[in-house]
Amino acid sequence: MNKETIKTLGELKKSGYISKSIKDELRDNLIQKIKNKETVFEGVYGYENTVIPELERAILSRHNINLLGLRGQAKTRLARLMLNLLDDYIPYVTGSEINDDPLKPMSRFAIELIGAKGDSTPISWLHRSDRFAEKLATPDVTIADIIGDVDPIKAANLKLSYADDRVIHYGMIPRANRCIFVINELPDLQARIQVALFNILQEGDIQIRGFKLRLPLDIQFLFTANPEDYTNRGSIVTPLKDRIGSQILTHYPENIEIARRITAQESNLVANQKSNIIVPDIARDLLEQIVFEARDSDYIDAKSGVSARLSITAFQNLLSTAERRALVSGDNKTTIRLSDFVGIIPAITGKVELVYEGEQEGAASVAYSLIGNAVKSLFVGMFPAVSKLQKQGAEGPYDDVVSWFFNQKEGFELLDDLRNKDYENLLKAISPLDDLLGEYQPNIENNDICFIKELVLWALVEFKLLSKQRFSKGTQFKDPYGNFISGL
Repeated sequence: MNKETIKTLGELKKSGYISKSIKDELRDNLIQKIKNKETVFEGVYGYENTVIPELERAILSRHNINLLGLRGQAKTRLARLMLNLLDDYIPYVTGSEINDDPLKPMSRFAIELIGAKGDSTPISWLHRSDRFAEKLATPDVTIADIIGDVDPIKAANLKLSYADDRVIHYGMIPRANRCIFVINELPDLQARIQVALFNILQEGDIQIRGFKLRLPLDIQFLFTANPEDYTNRGSIVTPLKDRIGSQILTHYPENIEIARRITAQESNLVANQKSNIIVPDIARDLLEQIVFEARDSDYIDAKSGVSARLSITAFQNLLSTAERRALVSGDNKTTIRLSDFVGIIPAITGKVELVYEGEQEGAASVAYSLIGNAVKSLFVGMFPAVSKLQKQGAEGPYDDVVSWFFNQKEGFELLDDLRNKDYENLLKAISPLDDLLGEYQPNIENNDICFIKELVLWALVEFKLLSKQRFSKGTQFKDPYGNFISGL
C-alpha cells in the first residue's frame, strides 16, 4: 500500500484497506514466512527445535505469551524479533494518543474527529519499528504508569471538570494500542498492579480514577519471567497466569558449538582485535566449557543461572588481555594463550551468584577452579587418561614431561608479558611436549600448538602430576616433589 498517496480516511477506504488485529497480523505474516521457508527469528541459536516452534504455535494460536527462563536466555531478544512479523506500516488517525484505527476508532478524540471531518479526516502511518513498547516491572511501577490517571493540568488548560473523560492521561498500555507490549520480569510487578491487567487481557476494559472506559485495546502482550523470582521476590498471581495463553520455557545452549556461535555473534569486537589477535579453536572451546562448568558447579547457585553474557564478556576480556599483552611487549600481532584466561576472572566473578560454600571459598578461587575444571574436561577428550594407580615399572604417556620438570633445579616460569618469540621458545624447550603432541595430536594447526602445550601443563597440574603457582608477573610450573627430593 502506498502510504505516500493516502493521507485521508476517504483515500484509505478507496484503497481497499482492511483492518486487521495485531494478533491476526502476526499470524498471517508468520504463515507466509513459514511457507516461504524464511528464518523468522534470525540470530537466535539453539532454540530451533525447542523454543521457536512453541513460540510460533503460540503466535498461530493468537495467544498472549509468557517466556519463562533464567537470565541470559534471549527472552527479550525473541520479543523484539517479533517486530519482523508485523506489516511495514499501518494507518492511524493523525493526533491520536492511542494509535486509533481509522476504520475502527475507539477514543473520544478519534470518534469526534471522524464525526466532524468524515472522509477528510487526516491519517498518518506508523512504522513497525515504532510498534514495540517495553516496561521493566519494578516494585515502584504504578497504575498511572501503565494504565493512566487524571491529569489536573490538562483539566485546567482545557477548563474541563474532572467528570469529563478528556482529562485522562493514558498510560503505557493504552498508548501501545496495536503494538507489541512487553513486560519484563513480571513477578516483580506488585500483585495489585497485576490485578489491573486482568480485564485488559480478557475484556478490554480499563478503569482510571472511577472512569469505566470500554477500550477494546488491540495489543500483543508478551511477558518475561525468571522462575527464581517466583520464590525470592514475588510471583505471578494465578488469575493473571490463567489469562496468558502460552507459557514457553527457555533454556541455555545445549552444547559448545551453539554457545560459540552465540558468543561470536554478540561479542561486538573492535576491528583491531579481530585482525591482530588469533584465537585458536581450542581456546574458544575452553571459554565455553568454563561456562558449562559454572552451570554444574556446587559453588554456584543453579537456580539463579549463569547467563550467556558470561561467555560474551569473558571473551571480550580474553581478547583485551591478549591485546594489552601485545601492546606491553611490542608485538603487532599475537595468539591467545591459556595464561590469558587469568584476565577473564573479573567477568566470571561479576556474573555468578555463589552459594554459602562458594562464599567461603571466595569468588576468585571459584573462578580459578572453573578454569581448571574446564581444562580437565577438554584434556580428557584429546589425550590419554591420567591413571591414578600405575603398575611398578610401567611407563605412562606423561612420564617424560614430568621428568623434565623434575630435573629443573628452579621452577619453569611463563611470564604474562612475554614476547611471542620468547613464549614459543620457552615451550619449545620442553621437548617431551613435542613428542606427546606428535603422538596424540598430530594434525593440530600451527596457531594451536603453543596453546595446547600450555593446556597439557595446566591439565597435569589438575591431575596432581605437576604443581602451579601464580605470582604477580606470571605462572610457575614445577614438579611437586622435585625440590623435596633434591633437598634429601
